[in-house]
Amino acid sequence: MIEIRNLVKEYHNKKRTVIGVHDVSLTIRQGEIYGIVGYSGAGKSTLLRCMNLLERPTSGEVIVNGVNLTALRDKELRKARLKIGMIFQHFHLVSSKTVYENVAFALKAAKKPANEIAKRVDELLEMVGLSDKRDMYPSQLSGGQKQRVGIARALANDPSVLLCDEATSALDPSTTKQILSLLKKINLELGITIVLITHEMDVVKDICHRIAVMQDGKVVEENNVYDIFTNPQQPVTKSFIDSVLQFDLPEHLWASNKGTIVKVELSGEQAKNSLITEILQTFRIKGKILHGKMEYIQDMPLGIFILELDGDRSEIERAIHYITKQSKRLEVVKHAA
Repeated sequence: MIEIRNLVKEYHNKKRTVIGVHDVSLTIRQGEIYGIVGYSGAGKSTLLRCMNLLERPTSGEVIVNGVNLTALRDKELRKARLKIGMIFQHFHLVSSKTVYENVAFALKAAKKPANEIAKRVDELLEMVGLSDKRDMYPSQLSGGQKQRVGIARALANDPSVLLCDEATSALDPSTTKQILSLLKKINLELGITIVLITHEMDVVKDICHRIAVMQDGKVVEENNVYDIFTNPQQPVTKSFIDSVLQFDLPEHLWASNKGTIVKVELSGEQAKNSLITEILQTFRIKGKILHGKMEYIQDMPLGIFILELDGDRSEIERAIHYITKQSKRLEVVKHAA
């Protein structure tokens, strides 16, 4: 579907050369939701804009649906871009046009006949839940409604690819979930391949099938979302994961609990099974859960628990050894007083 081969994007000025994207190669499959994650300045938005040649790469190739976009002339490129929709963080709506006119604009640019435009706009507004807002102006809409207009406009010419540049960053958490739900629906019902740029791992967790993590213009890690969350390899990836999964005990609990405190991560079938109950029944120790939560990533469970284990030191060590073998990860965060 999308192949990026050895892509480089450089910016030159009189004093120096800045490398925005450095030798990136990716394959994005037909029909998947693919996330590209990175902190500010990592190169993720530059990479996305190279996918439809809004930014022309310094070198390398971008191939979409078997067509090498980097080899096309301007007229051919404009035609190819009709099948690549794009939505933006700040919506980019025309303030002087109504909702209907903003969506129709993309169809007029593609020189569609008037009767076809009217029918298509009505279909799109119904799809994104804005049929009753067709005659309103952007200033009369909420942020979520504006983004729905942006999505409708991006879908106007039946694209096979939808590029989303920080599409939820300007939205509150509740509206973000609504927009992500809409994107999921579009992906499932229309089979559109979605590439989503974000720095929010909650967004990735909720919607993406696979992700690439970028740092300093390079892809430093790539995997399916569940494996990224349960087994991150790079420090920057671990930092992103911790922003979603990390939690700490209140200070007074550290002082009041005298046993050995461990943090346990359980994934897949381990998370579904009663491992903690099994431990307390198998070993001559007492234990209690001080903190814990269960996340579901692509409908697969990931459990994280902080436990206090109390009893004979050797028996606790045996229990810890057993938990380590059975769990995804165990960390002793405090030894018994």
